[in-house]
Amino acid sequence: MDLELRGRNAVVTGCSVGIGREIARVLAAEGASTLVIARRGELLKTLQDEIEGAGWKRPHALAIDLADRASAARVRDEALARLGHVDILVNNAGGSRPTAVDSPDGVWDESFAINFSAVRKLAQAFLPGMIERRWGRIINVTGTSEPGGTNAAGPAKAAVHAWAKALSRDVGRHGVTVNCLAPGRIHSEQIDERLHPTRESQEQFSRQIPLGYFGDPSDMAYLVAFLCSPKARYISGERIHVDGGLHRAI
Repeated sequence: MDLELRGRNAVVTGCSVGIGREIARVLAAEGASTLVIARRGELLKTLQDEIEGAGWKRPHALAIDLADRASAARVRDEALARLGHVDILVNNAGGSRPTAVDSPDGVWDESFAINFSAVRKLAQAFLPGMIERRWGRIINVTGTSEPGGTNAAGPAKAAVHAWAKALSRDVGRHGVTVNCLAPGRIHSEQIDERLHPTRESQEQFSRQIPLGYFGDPSDMAYLVAFLCSPKARYISGERIHVDGGLHRAI
């Protein structure tokens, strides 16, 4: 299926490893021009080489910490300078923050800065252009609403869900869709090295997943590519779980 992404311009955050890296690869394979963003510049360089080596258009790259208050403006300026305009924004940067019940404000502030504020600011940076061209896609990679314990990322991701739903209602008439994807146990640096670092841990948790196994980054990336395409024009304001049937809420 041709997803009609050739000629589209995309900004993808959190691209050094895992889900974001695979999203950048799949969008490039579909013909999109991309600006890939992460803190670790050396890993962005290997991603650029990997994409170009596969015969796809070499992405532009920007190493930056999105928790910095000034980062959204810098990303906007870099994207417009390199791409001319932005059709697609994939907010993938962020991460889990296991948190003690008495953690100080700084822990919570840092989590909200990367998991919510950066997402909102980047969307606001690129929405004027999307609205002017009457076409845009905003995808937010979020998380579970069924936390196993206190985690500063949980409320921040929940804020993204509420904000994105409201935003989708405000910008839909301009041809802009806004959706959230909630990954389950997807093989990534965070899952494989921190949460489930052993085969035994993964096998044990897999028994809770109806499909019986952890997902791969491509399971997220292919859905992102579809939602970014014109073929997904009537899907907006949704939170889609990519978790093998793990979540229970309806």
